[in-house]
Amino acid sequence: MAAIPRPTPHLEQPKEQHLEQSPEQRRAADIIRLLSLYRPLLDAFIIDFFTEDLWAQLPPAWQPALASATPLQLARLLGGRGGPGAAWPLSLLAFAAAARALAFPRGCREGPPQPPCQSSHLHPLLRRHVKPKKQHEIRRLGKVGATPSPHCNLPTPPRPPNCPLSPQLLQRLSQATCCEHVVDIGAGQGHLSRFLAFGLGLSVTAAPRHVAGRLDPTAPWGEFLLPPEPPGPGPAARNPLGGPGGSEDGGQVLVTGLHACGDLSPALLRHFTRSAAVAAVVSVGCCYMKLSTTPQPPSCPPGYPLSATVAALLGHQLSYRAREAACHALEEYEGQLRRDSSHLRTHCYRAVLESLICAADPSKRHLGVQPGRKAHTLGFPQYAHLGLPLAGLDPAEVPLDSGAVGAMLEQQHKVVAFCTLGQLLAPAVETLILLDRLLYLREQGFHCALVPLFNPRFSPRNLVLVATRTPLAMVLAGLDKDSEDENSSKDMDSSEDEDPGEAEPPRKGQS
Repeated sequence: MAAIPRPTPHLEQPKEQHLEQSPEQRRAADIIRLLSLYRPLLDAFIIDFFTEDLWAQLPPAWQPALASATPLQLARLLGGRGGPGAAWPLSLLAFAAAARALAFPRGCREGPPQPPCQSSHLHPLLRRHVKPKKQHEIRRLGKVGATPSPHCNLPTPPRPPNCPLSPQLLQRLSQATCCEHVVDIGAGQGHLSRFLAFGLGLSVTAAPRHVAGRLDPTAPWGEFLLPPEPPGPGPAARNPLGGPGGSEDGGQVLVTGLHACGDLSPALLRHFTRSAAVAAVVSVGCCYMKLSTTPQPPSCPPGYPLSATVAALLGHQLSYRAREAACHALEEYEGQLRRDSSHLRTHCYRAVLESLICAADPSKRHLGVQPGRKAHTLGFPQYAHLGLPLAGLDPAEVPLDSGAVGAMLEQQHKVVAFCTLGQLLAPAVETLILLDRLLYLREQGFHCALVPLFNPRFSPRNLVLVATRTPLAMVLAGLDKDSEDENSSKDMDSSEDEDPGEAEPPRKGQS
């Protein structure tokens, strides 16, 4: 890892060019300049902490303060909260402040770290076999305590006192676009689709990624869902989107992708821009490291960058490691720091293990060695005895009790501090990826906004991209009003309501 460079004046844009840009374009350019300054930090793999001496690559002025910082002080640095803490160098404070300022606001982060086991806002039949996190997401994406549709055959469950009868995002879009047919791409086990169909009475087509067929991101909308290759023994798969308007009856459709993985999210946006059959799209991305990047064949456009604006910016490229960092759960890591959780030791364990593996056989560098989910509960010898065989090494032939191993384990606090710096940059990377998608839609002339719809404490990918062919003001204004109504519901049982942090309206640069 090369040393992190000092800021240089040549990275500044001319004032005239800066003034001509939109807020979104300026934010994207500023993020790229920040990432360019600290790209070695962003692109570093934490498992290389000892093999590449990553600590020595930090600015010398940062090292003493970070080495002496407690986990609680690192949590305050990460969260931008005040209070007694370390005497941070001004350059480190400026780095942290810039990273936080350029990342999109993620909504309220207060409340419990996990939702309760069941949501009182969902009918019991709609939350059966649905994890609490997914209950929170489908409830927020669909509606909050809305009056059941007359087409819904489910019995009406008891409603918490003062629970507002207010529709939420997808239902508001359905009303605004006069479109009652929703296509749920990447539907998985169909939890959201069932809620939309039986809870809201919408017509729903669910297309899970494991559907008996394939999704072709480069095909026209009518050929987006294709039969499998080679064809299976059963009847040929029928394309539910093959009608003249986008659905079987020729009407328009609403397309949603809740955590559509990798290139699937960009594919949905591309199809929205190409076909008038799609009235609106609601996209929640995930797995950014699976995005395709340039260079790509002309027939295979990349998943990043989408927009001409970002593609034209020098240094816009994002490495696999940077895109992987954008998937991290910042709020969860901040909570681990505040609790001084035993989970914090796992990065150090893995870095020490990588050092031992490379010393024994350099060809085995960067293997996907994962000794188990409970690794934080083990001592390092136990951890190594589980991990080394996964790399094809005999633990009996590797010195696990040497002074060098002990010296590395004593540097856990440095590993944690280095991880914290990477976590500071991660939201800015995600913001750049989402900005690229928003700018792409703006370049095509569509109305779009990014909304922090989910509580980031238990749904880290909480920024929802909404795009329509008509103005979004009424939809977003209603969404904001719903949040105000819910916040005014004082009598709701907080033990049953997993959503203490409601969505915020889009801020400047998000809509």
